[in-house]
Amino acid sequence: MAITSANQLELLQTAEAVAREKMIDPDLVIQAMEDSLARAAKSRYGADMDIRVAIDRKTGRASFTRVRTVVEDDAVENYHAQLTVKQAKDYLKDPAIGDEIVDEVPPVDLGRIAAQSAKQVILQRVREAERDRQFDEFKDRKGTIINGAVKREEYGNVIVDIGRGEGILRRNEKIGREAYRIGDRIRCYIKDVRREVRGPQVFLSRTDPQFMAELFKMEVPEIYDGIIEIKAVARDPGSRAKIAVISYDNSIDPVGACVGMRGSRVQAVVNELQGEKIDIIPWNQDQATFLVNALQPAQVSKVVFDDEGGKIEVVVPDEQLSLAIGRRGQNVRLASQLTALDIDILTEAEESTRRQAEFAARTALFMETLDVDEMMAQLLVAEGFTNLEEVAYVDQDELLSIDGFDEGTADELQARARDYLEEQAKKSLEAARAMGVEESLIEFEGLTPQMLEVLGKDGVKTLEDFATCADWELAGGWTTENGQRKKDDGLLEKFGVSLDDAQNLVMTARVMLGWVDPTEMMPAEAEETEEDETGEEETGA
Repeated sequence: MAITSANQLELLQTAEAVAREKMIDPDLVIQAMEDSLARAAKSRYGADMDIRVAIDRKTGRASFTRVRTVVEDDAVENYHAQLTVKQAKDYLKDPAIGDEIVDEVPPVDLGRIAAQSAKQVILQRVREAERDRQFDEFKDRKGTIINGAVKREEYGNVIVDIGRGEGILRRNEKIGREAYRIGDRIRCYIKDVRREVRGPQVFLSRTDPQFMAELFKMEVPEIYDGIIEIKAVARDPGSRAKIAVISYDNSIDPVGACVGMRGSRVQAVVNELQGEKIDIIPWNQDQATFLVNALQPAQVSKVVFDDEGGKIEVVVPDEQLSLAIGRRGQNVRLASQLTALDIDILTEAEESTRRQAEFAARTALFMETLDVDEMMAQLLVAEGFTNLEEVAYVDQDELLSIDGFDEGTADELQARARDYLEEQAKKSLEAARAMGVEESLIEFEGLTPQMLEVLGKDGVKTLEDFATCADWELAGGWTTENGQRKKDDGLLEKFGVSLDDAQNLVMTARVMLGWVDPTEMMPAEAEETEEDETGEEETGA
């Protein structure tokens, strides 16, 4: 694209040819030409001059102008491109700061070096425009499937020709040990599109769970039409996958629709995924039911939830344990990903052993603290009592409902439980004071003496110390390390302090210390009150 002069239609023809070839706006090419010609003109007239070039879009004629801008007297930095108001009066009748004086200068015939420089500028601008076009084209296609052809392979990464650009299928995004040859057709999921220094990068994937979801959308018209929805997907790429579906039409079976006639629909997806086995599971709003479905083909005896920990215990018959866990833990791992729950698998024998151990521990607790015989302690445990607080402060009618318990027995048990708790509270308070726990924290409402003793052992001895605690430090929580969920025990977790309770306690302490303005929390409370009142009015209406 050598430019020899700025004459007539040659520039327009060049711009249109480049724009057609690169599939960009011809005006962008002409603007690049104007910039390159202006740069070449500056090398002839002087780099300090503000030389501008305008190419007529109809005739192709290039006009060269020198521009000088009117500035304040003490703001002149470049005498070739700026002048004061006084100097501008020689050219303008009533000049003002910011006015421009435009003088036409003779066109420049570009020499070989200048022409080459101009060509480089044009190529750079065209390349940038091409990158912008490529980014704009693919950014809206993120999350969809695209067909391409293998172009080359670099260090295990496959470069895919996707039409007006290239995509990269990284080594860890390929299924198993997939190998491709140049020219092979390939179907991929557009995982991400990013701007980078070397241009827009289109990142492809064949292992992403959504790749399978999109394949089902292509094979199952009911999913494409929204009659059936894919609620969750979990994959072990190249080996096995689970997909949860729900139908919004009672006459359509979501599992059957995804399987297709003689398995034709699911088989098409399996073939694309290199033989990956797919379990299609009916989604259910009830988490326990959904989990039972997700663990298929294993049979489940019982499901126990731990809402605070986000864990769930599944009890299976002894002979079903290996099936529930799956080869190398695959079945339970996929079920966990599908349900977003941390699942523990127990056999009926293991659960029975644990329950017996808990029963024996609680029985021993009541025998020791209430000074009762084994039979009475077992009766309390069998009725669901788990700690002394429940015995001490429960409504007496619940104790009287136990066979063999009369009013005198109930009174005596509650009195013993309260005496023991008061004695323990007294010892804990003395221990806390001995450790240096200050009165400001002891008098803080919401903390029991036992809690104060635990806090003191951990170095939390003042109200200021308590106010700096995070809610999860007090109530406990879960963290994920290397893909495994790990339990973080909270200081006050064993006292039944939830995350919300801990947050309220810490915020109250901060307000008392003046660290937080209580009015900052008022708008949220006021909004909730307004919503409640509005809801009541609407209900009443």
